[in-house]
Amino acid sequence: MDHHISDALGRPALVRLDDRTACLRFETMKVASALAAVRHLLDDGTIGPGDTLVDSSSGIYAHALALACHRYGLKCHIVASTTVDKTLRIQLEILGATVEPMPPTVNLKLDQNRRVSRVREILRDNPGHYWMQQYHDDIHYLGYQPIAEMLRRELGGEPITLVGAVGTGSSTGALARYLRESRPDTRLIGVQPFDSITFGSEHVRDPEIIIAGIGSSIPFANVVHDLYDVVHWVGFDAALAGSVALLREHAVFAGLSTGAAYLAARWEDRSTSDGHIVFIAPDTGHRYVDSAFARHRQAPAADELRPREIDALDDMALPWSRMDWNRAPAPPAAVAAALSPSRGSSAPQPRSGVLAEEVRSSAYLPRFSSST
Repeated sequence: MDHHISDALGRPALVRLDDRTACLRFETMKVASALAAVRHLLDDGTIGPGDTLVDSSSGIYAHALALACHRYGLKCHIVASTTVDKTLRIQLEILGATVEPMPPTVNLKLDQNRRVSRVREILRDNPGHYWMQQYHDDIHYLGYQPIAEMLRRELGGEPITLVGAVGTGSSTGALARYLRESRPDTRLIGVQPFDSITFGSEHVRDPEIIIAGIGSSIPFANVVHDLYDVVHWVGFDAALAGSVALLREHAVFAGLSTGAAYLAARWEDRSTSDGHIVFIAPDTGHRYVDSAFARHRQAPAADELRPREIDALDDMALPWSRMDWNRAPAPPAAVAAALSPSRGSSAPQPRSGVLAEEVRSSAYLPRFSSST
């Protein structure tokens, strides 16, 4: 029996769609990473009961952090993206989080930069607050280790091609890293929107981009680029086609990033002869009902779409491009500068998370192996 709703929300369902393809379906994916990160910070004394945790979010992480704070008796301050809707905002407030929305903007790049700037102001004025740095601290990798173990167990040790939205890198990067401990041949397929700096698509503007949370206008330090074998850049129209197809064909109601991942997974299935294709559905489709699903009759048929195969970033184009990344390093613009302190100006730098030796050690990881 679970002792807090966050346990249930952080535990995904693995749904078989056909002989080779499975959907790793979460209700709120980042609950797993937020719980493990907060638990570790409490265990090592970095934070204590009653402390205030702060971060910016476009939605999923805000809910996850609020749940973690509710569970462990902490305070939560969220600098919320313009994409955070009324339903989520009210949930956060009732959970006890302070929600500080950013003013409306048509430019998600501006929204993201303003949110991070506002977090820095909060830390300056409240030096006791702790910044979770979901974009930078790879302590958020920890919660995905038991999920990787579940995948290995359920899929019988066969090769896995993992497909998912890159976002901060914690879900896809962490799962691939843990899976490769026993299967180095695990393939990782990253999905990005256009107009994102993370994998070099910032020069291609998608006028309808609302795929919140999977791209970035700033460098993310916890994206490990050389984990990725292939990258798909998927625009709004193509992502909507994937989401509609997934719901129509398999009754899975999930967001636009899932639709993009499903589209990519269908394509990778054609070129991958062995093992399983697993794509990640990080959340449900509810927040996209008005902005996307209401237009389902206008969505192109997923079967009619083909990616533009490219060899250079300059060649990408809407609505969908694909490139063999071949575990290459980050594009120059995506390399993050040194991290800011998580507390006031005199605080130490946050740990490097699971990429640090003390977190990779076998003495540390078992503390998280039995919880999701």
